[in-house]
Amino acid sequence: MRPVNKGNCPQHSDGKDIVFSFHQDARGMLIERLGQYCSYCEMKLDSALAVEHVQPKQPEGSLTVIKEREVSWDNFLLACPNCNSTKGRLDVVLDDYLWPHIDNTFLALRYSEGGMVSVSDQLSCEMKKKADNTIRLTGLHKNPFNDQQKSDRRSENRRKVWDIACEAKTDLALNQTEQMRRSIVNVAKGHAYWSVWMTVFKDDPDMCKRLINAFPGTCSDCFDERNAYSPIQRSPGQI
Repeated sequence: MRPVNKGNCPQHSDGKDIVFSFHQDARGMLIERLGQYCSYCEMKLDSALAVEHVQPKQPEGSLTVIKEREVSWDNFLLACPNCNSTKGRLDVVLDDYLWPHIDNTFLALRYSEGGMVSVSDQLSCEMKKKADNTIRLTGLHKNPFNDQQKSDRRSENRRKVWDIACEAKTDLALNQTEQMRRSIVNVAKGHAYWSVWMTVFKDDPDMCKRLINAFPGTCSDCFDERNAYSPIQRSPGQI
């Protein structure tokens, strides 16, 4: 899961924070800062990409909408239909999960061949629990062939992109040129699933740097430039 900086609430020209009347009004600003990618599964979408409420605006069992949640920039991310519907209206406790705009979610999750997502074995027991909660909250563990959920293509899409990224890595080994590197980054941006590309090219610091810089809003401070752009703990307070 790509760690992102969405920044503080957008402001008017006079320096005052924009007050949103409807959460949908923030969609364009979120896309401008984070790109047209789901904040959870990293799928690239256009019209179907929704403004997602980290904490639901109307939790399960509630008869009313919590206005502060509905229109608060701090409560917004972007989500595809699968992640949005899977996450649903569960009234989450933020500290029980990991969030792409708060934590280094790439450090916490492991991406592997076949499009699989799992918890990193390098975490503490507490962080492993949070990472597992996050995977289950968003349904990133789902496999459409095992779970018989054919409409959920996220796992299959990751599998396909994994194969494309591996082919690109092989091509680069045979043609180590600037043009090839730029071309691979463009392919990655088009196919999305940033974490897959970062995992496949983890031993190529130059490609990791390019991928971090190419996807809007990626939190560069989550990676150690002096250590081949390996993921590191995120500093508190980054948004």
